[in-house]
Amino acid sequence: MLVCGALFLWGLAAGASASGRPFSAPDTDVVLTPGEVARRFVWYAAITLTAGVLAGITIIGAGGRLAMRLLAVTVGDAAQGRITEAREVVGDITLDGTIGFVLFNGIFGGVFAATLFLLVRRFLPAGPVGGVAFGLGLLLVFGATIDPLRRQNPDFDIVGPGWVAVLVFTALAVGFGLTLQGLGARLSTWLPQPSTERRVLLRYAFPAALAAVAFSITALLVIVCLVVVLLTRWPPVVNAVRSPRWIIGGQVLVTGLVLISPPNTLNNLVDIAGR
Repeated sequence: MLVCGALFLWGLAAGASASGRPFSAPDTDVVLTPGEVARRFVWYAAITLTAGVLAGITIIGAGGRLAMRLLAVTVGDAAQGRITEAREVVGDITLDGTIGFVLFNGIFGGVFAATLFLLVRRFLPAGPVGGVAFGLGLLLVFGATIDPLRRQNPDFDIVGPGWVAVLVFTALAVGFGLTLQGLGARLSTWLPQPSTERRVLLRYAFPAALAAVAFSITALLVIVCLVVVLLTRWPPVVNAVRSPRWIIGGQVLVTGLVLISPPNTLNNLVDIAGR
């Protein structure tokens, strides 16, 4: 739990300290040769993968584990020893269970969210406001149907109280969005586009190692980044994306998708909070 706490605090601090920085995207005025397209593809994939894994492990993984421990403590002695939906024992802290939870949920959840952030980044407010909005959007769209605020989850009948769970997971969603946005902005200035320089190659060693470890989820990221970068080869697409109408249309679309989910989300929150 101490290690999880340290990871969680590091993630929040690293993200919050860089949340005010702008995302430093590659120059849009250069000629997009095949080599330049390949360099941009690797650059976007490396930043998205690294930011996703770091934010996922520290906030989703370590933070989620701390939240589970908090809910196990606040529920009292009656729930100790009961079995959760994931076949874990309430109150029983194991090293392998913690490592598995932090790595699995952190890597897969973090990279998935970072890939989505790459797609909608231009439609969000700049700076920390955009990070917070993204985190809350994830909670509204996915939290009520998948996890962590799925009303069908029987664990809310075991641990709690429910209103504490709602507050804790909402705070985690905000913290994750802020951390992901801040780390992405920091990495965009720290990681240059690929080259044969020794300094540059060393900086790509960490993203390369992450890609090897999380191969299956990296495949999704690679496909998304490849499609995004290849689309920039078509001048009509580039001109459309840079137009104010595209930004406004994207903002309307993203906002609409988020607003569709609140009725179901609010019902879930009320139901869980009352347990």
